[in-house]
Amino acid sequence: MLAIDVGGTKLAVALAGPDGRLLRRAQGPTPASPDPMAVADALLGLVAEVAAGAAPAAVGVASAGPIDPAEGTVSPVNIAAWRDFPLLDHVRRAVPGVPAVLVGDAVAAAVGESWRGAGTPGGTMLGIVVSTGIGGGLVLGGEPYPGPTGNAGHFGHISVDPAGPECACGNRGCVEAVASGPSLVRWARAQGWRTGEDDADARLLAADAGAGDPVALAAFDRGARTLAAGIVAVATICDLDQVVVGGGVAGAGEILFGPLRRHVREHTHLGFVRRLRVLPAALGGDAGLVGAARVALLALAATPLRATTSVP
Repeated sequence: MLAIDVGGTKLAVALAGPDGRLLRRAQGPTPASPDPMAVADALLGLVAEVAAGAAPAAVGVASAGPIDPAEGTVSPVNIAAWRDFPLLDHVRRAVPGVPAVLVGDAVAAAVGESWRGAGTPGGTMLGIVVSTGIGGGLVLGGEPYPGPTGNAGHFGHISVDPAGPECACGNRGCVEAVASGPSLVRWARAQGWRTGEDDADARLLAADAGAGDPVALAAFDRGARTLAAGIVAVATICDLDQVVVGGGVAGAGEILFGPLRRHVREHTHLGFVRRLRVLPAALGGDAGLVGAARVALLALAATPLRATTSVP
């Protein structure tokens, strides 16, 4: 399978075997150009490099969204040059004659973790990426659930506090508005943390929390409480087995996961939700590529002429 992962800062392409192992890969920065074809050409150059001499059986494309899988178009918030950009058409021209499928990047990351990462194959899982923003994807009964429009799992835009801070989406009290990296830093600065340092970020906030800084610790606790409220809400609706959390903020380790697990327990009152496990992601930056390979494999198995293909 040819796996493609499109993000606002990085483009990545890999060949993957049917077991999800990445065999050959290339990546580069996402061009900050107003020309949509500048971004497309950078991506297609990576596709040509990775696919050279190979014959991919299927292609999976994971992209930041919103996306429209039916039309094959993407409008990533963090790639301003692409609005209703026909990404799948360009990929199909570059790799003709094989099944190609488009999926949201957070869904792909969740699928990757469920298939070959921290998740349990066949389980029911929410995957979360906590970084500059907060994304999410659902895997229900071992199968990706993108929803009718391909955009299911927008975990960061669950409102857990209607009187909370305004979110970039226009709502108030969204998980992202409280628990994303910039949101943690913004709140900590308002409480007096490193107010004179322009380059203070979530990584430095985590380091200070690890050193015992009370404001930094309070920032992570506040973010973890908000994440927990959203997690328990989704677990109650979807009867989840596990939640896998990745992204740059999750790199803080127990600084985040300690209070997160505690607040999940405190928010959980229904017996069937208590079995929920909260786990750190295992695949790092490869989760989207592995997930894209998985959805390509599923597309291959669903293609009529390939109906005998087995899916491990």
